[in-house]
Amino acid sequence: MERTLWVVLCVLLWALAVFLMYRGWRNRAARQQDRIGELPPVPAATGARILPPTTGLYLGSTMAPSWQDRIAVGDLGYRATAELTRFEQGILLDRDGATPIWIPEDSITAIRTERGHAGKVMTEGGVLVIRWTLPTGTEIDTGFRGDDKTVYPAWARATTGDDE
Repeated sequence: MERTLWVVLCVLLWALAVFLMYRGWRNRAARQQDRIGELPPVPAATGARILPPTTGLYLGSTMAPSWQDRIAVGDLGYRATAELTRFEQGILLDRDGATPIWIPEDSITAIRTERGHAGKVMTEGGVLVIRWTLPTGTEIDTGFRGDDKTVYPAWARATTGDDE
């Protein structure tokens, strides 16, 4: 009987911890909602493709300049396999099981490589990070871990004003 009581107590403590984490995530999303607002929609005309699609993992978006302050609004905080493509008008991040993210060209402030992003730490230069400004004026970093990291230099060179 004593063992059953301990098991029930442990399950209840685990359930309480999961509930509190869920509630904290929802509270974070509510606090960030005004700063994030609505994301730009994917336009019908994206222009010519500048860089070929790159497959990998979307790591999440964070409030710039903090690489750990993950955004919890909508599905921006959830990791997903994705395809990243550069067009004349911006960058399309097409995520599996989540809404696509359109980053307009004029909102991009930097594309660089980092060691970590959104709680994910890798080797030096293992994450491609795109810093951009939302329509609300909030600057965020969007992290992407490509399957082929040899394409990172082409992405970093293709920042605003550096195109061929």
